[in-house]
Order: sequence, then structure tokens, then C-alpha cells
Amino acid sequence: MSQKRELVIAGDAIGPASEWKATTGCKQVGDVVVALQSGLLAKYNGKVSVIPLNGSYEPRAGDTVVGIVSEANPGNWIIDIRAPWDAPMHVSEAPWRVDFGETMAYLRPGDAILCKILFVDGQKKVQVTLKDRNLTKLEGGELMEVPPVKVARIIGKNGSMLNLIKEYVECWLFVGQNGRIWINGEPDEVLLAKRAIRLIADEAHLPGLTDRVRAFLEASKPGGVDADLFTEEE
Repeated sequence: MSQKRELVIAGDAIGPASEWKATTGCKQVGDVVVALQSGLLAKYNGKVSVIPLNGSYEPRAGDTVVGIVSEANPGNWIIDIRAPWDAPMHVSEAPWRVDFGETMAYLRPGDAILCKILFVDGQKKVQVTLKDRNLTKLEGGELMEVPPVKVARIIGKNGSMLNLIKEYVECWLFVGQNGRIWINGEPDEVLLAKRAIRLIADEAHLPGLTDRVRAFLEASKPGGVDADLFTEEE
């Protein structure tokens, strides 16, 4: 059963430390747990966290993200990963043998890639790589963006929400941890996927979301009720 989440602001007392273990977005102060940021309160199995409603993407090593090439230099590419800073990718991190000065033959500005954060150092310098399984240049398709903090809800526990979308929608989906999503398929299927994802992002804080998304997807199939009752057209 989904639990209702309440909105808290930084400094709010969440509950006694004897009952709740502070995790993300909160800390123990004396005998109570206090919110460190404004957002949605989540309590589960004796642990409590505060999920921010918005926020930029903070890269972490190992994250899979959808990046967009912004520059092609003789020995590297500069990748926009929706972070406060861009991430270079050296030619040695590409799956091809790229001669010096030939980067434009493989990736051009505007190209989208599914890449991985290789490392983030103490000065917030980021490097990304394409040399891992399932990482690739993304051909065709459409991109959409959601707040990075909504990604976990869009994917769902053990991929449950993403699998629900794929149960009803015939298309390819890659969801980056940076909140950039690549969708490829027939136009009607892509539109349906985008509307379902937007519904999840807009109502991530509300209880009963899985049932509501399923109802929306079922309504969108031939013979279903008007899907616009669930979400507005983009």
C-alpha cells in the first residue's frame, strides 16, 4: 500500500530519534530528527528521508546518464550531462579507435549518447565513458527531460514503474540518472510513453500512483475511456 507523503521545510522537526533513523535530507539533532531541506517526507522501515521537489543533477561515479555532445575537439568531446558543469570524454573512452583530429567522424555536436560517469574528483571535474556494456550512441528517437529527483519514481522499485510502461507501450526507453530520457518507437507509442512519464513526474508525491498510471495506460488503448481524464495533452 502506498504511503501518503507530507511536505516539510528545512528546520522542521520530523520525529523522535528513538523511532526514526535519519537518512537523506535530514539529520538527528539531540533527541529529534530534523529536515535539512524542503521536500517530501518519506518514512519506511524505521528510516526517514526528505526528497527534494526540484534540484539539479549531481553526478556520481557509476551513474548512467543520457548526454548530448556540445563540442568535438581533436582529442575529446564535451558532453552536456545536465549538471552545473560539462563532462569531457577522451577518445580513449570511446568504443572506437579514433585518430587524433577525427572525433567529428564519430560524434558530432547535438548527438545523444547513453554514457556512464567515470569519475568525479574533489574539484567537481567529471569524466564520462562509452566503454561499458549497453552504452551507445543513441540514433533517432526523442528526448524528454524531468527533474532528476523524480528519476527514482519513474524507474520504480526494481524497475517496476518502467516495466509497467513497457507492458503497455511498444518502444525503447532509456532513463538517465540525470533526468534525461530517450524514447524511440512509433510516434503514437512515443507520445503515450511521454505522457505516462509526465504523469509520474507530476504526481510522484501522491499515493496510489501505480494504480493511476496503470489506469491511464489502459484507458489509452483501443476501447479504453478518454485518457485525457488522467493527464493533459503536451
